[in-house]
Amino acid sequence: MKKILKYLLFIGLAVLFIWTLYFLYQKSASRPDEFKVEKLTRNNVVKKTVANGKMVPRKEIMIKPVVSGIIAELYVEAGDEVKRDQPLAKIKIVPDMLSLSNAENRVRNAEIARENARLNYDRNKPLADKGVISAAEMQGFDVALKNADQEVAAAKEALQVVRDGISRSSAGNTIVRSTIDGMVLDVPVKEGNSVIERNNFNEGTTIAAIADMNDLIFQGKVDESEVGKVKLGMPVVLTVGAIENARWDADLEYIAPKGVEENGAIQFEIRAAVKLKDGQTLRSGYSANADIVLEQRDSVYTVPESIVEFNDKGDSAFVQVKNGEEWKKTYIRTGLSDGINLEVLEGVSPGTELKGAKIEDKESVGVTVN
Repeated sequence: MKKILKYLLFIGLAVLFIWTLYFLYQKSASRPDEFKVEKLTRNNVVKKTVANGKMVPRKEIMIKPVVSGIIAELYVEAGDEVKRDQPLAKIKIVPDMLSLSNAENRVRNAEIARENARLNYDRNKPLADKGVISAAEMQGFDVALKNADQEVAAAKEALQVVRDGISRSSAGNTIVRSTIDGMVLDVPVKEGNSVIERNNFNEGTTIAAIADMNDLIFQGKVDESEVGKVKLGMPVVLTVGAIENARWDADLEYIAPKGVEENGAIQFEIRAAVKLKDGQTLRSGYSANADIVLEQRDSVYTVPESIVEFNDKGDSAFVQVKNGEEWKKTYIRTGLSDGINLEVLEGVSPGTELKGAKIEDKESVGVTVN
């Protein structure tokens, strides 16, 4: 019994050893290469270049005051629609003390002059009535009194303008109004903020930014290697990162004649007019990508560009065509490429099996073994 168990153990070890050798041989044996089979397919081939940029209004107006002071009231906030001449804010004038003092002195001097003119008029009026002085001489006193009255009125109006920014004869400049129809994009000031008037030496404080959001443009940059390929009027397809599954058509309307160096590369500014559809809205400042269509072929025969071989000069293209159990190198004439699909003009016919990429997984289906 012991001998039988001993023999069985030796036989089992021998079988295990032989199976191990066979397994290692199978693992080390070279497998034939396997390749996918490709065929001509119909696709739309679009050659394009991509520009990065943002959506901006064509005209964005910065509303600035014509007087300095403090914001007393704000009538709008960002997002409001406004009309031309609509009030946006009210400014409380903070008068200059020297100008205020001079205006007050002018009023007092005018009142003194008027009192003197009235005394002269009252003193000579009875004499003129009795014929003691001529009418021409009396006319001089009358004119002097009227001029004195006018000077007092002008001095008081000037004082009111210095002190309040308005006068009885005009609304003044303390009410800041919109200069266009549009949407308020930003109100960078708050009630109580001090503002500076626009003048020859200062651009002034911005009260509000207003733009027509129905007239948007894409503003972006194109690299110098691509700018020579784009032309005015080319169609542009815009995608906005913040809005998924949405596209906007646009027309290229501007290419900068001068480039600007950015991070070691020369960039040229471009602008494209956005075509907004009914119900579509966009916000100013959205980052966007512009696909500029350089050339397009619709419903043409294509193959994956990765399976096409080119000679050293790059003037001839070849594919591997199935010929029995072998692959035959065949010349083709190519057309437009989008970097993924390559248009085939002649050389192979629809249905022809072409050598594709090498398959690493033997369990893949739909393959041909060389």
